[in-house]
Amino acid sequence: TVFTEADVTDRTPEAKQFVLEKLKKLRFGSDFLPPSLQGSVITPGFHGGATWSGASYDPTTNLLYLNTNNVPYVSTMVPDAAYGYNFTGYNYFRDQEGFPAVKPPWGYLTAVNLVTGKFAWQIPFGDYPALMAKGFKNLGCENFGGTIVTAGGLVFVAGTRDERIRAFDKDTGEELWSAKLPWGGYAPPSVYEVNGRQFVVVTATGGGKVGTAVGDAWVAFALPER
Repeated sequence: TVFTEADVTDRTPEAKQFVLEKLKKLRFGSDFLPPSLQGSVITPGFHGGATWSGASYDPTTNLLYLNTNNVPYVSTMVPDAAYGYNFTGYNYFRDQEGFPAVKPPWGYLTAVNLVTGKFAWQIPFGDYPALMAKGFKNLGCENFGGTIVTAGGLVFVAGTRDERIRAFDKDTGEELWSAKLPWGGYAPPSVYEVNGRQFVVVTATGGGKVGTAVGDAWVAFALPER
């Protein structure tokens, strides 16, 4: 997609002005910009849209459920001693406080109708804890870890910086439940059954691309036994 001045973050006036000043030195405003000496704005960035985390599909509704990122990067080349050029790496485009330079939401959960190609619903997904503490909510956040949809009508997904696992109504996107994990769950949940009781399990090890605290856990959830 194309990044323009209209896409610059409006989270605060200070953040907007900071990003606008940075933009004056960067290359932006066109599709498929290659890396450049001045730096090219890449959106939605090298970590998605959709990522390798995967999606889940419901054959009864033909809906595909996937979580995505909307976090821009700056792609830059620098000259080297051999008269060539080196890529400087995968550099985020951020405001002065370290948050994405684009307008939120910065992460989405979306249900895509694979018959029509249209969105059945789309919602902001996750939050940055530091911004939640300041009263900013529903901004979405960078996330890694795919979805799983169940026959019972739920979409389970973790993957967010706020280190929660959530359940959504598969038809509407309404959040029905969430729980804090000991560390971030940056992998798709799995579902299984034991003696007629259904469980949802997710690896919760943190770290990874989002750089939250690192740990080592498998966390399973189930309804109370009757």
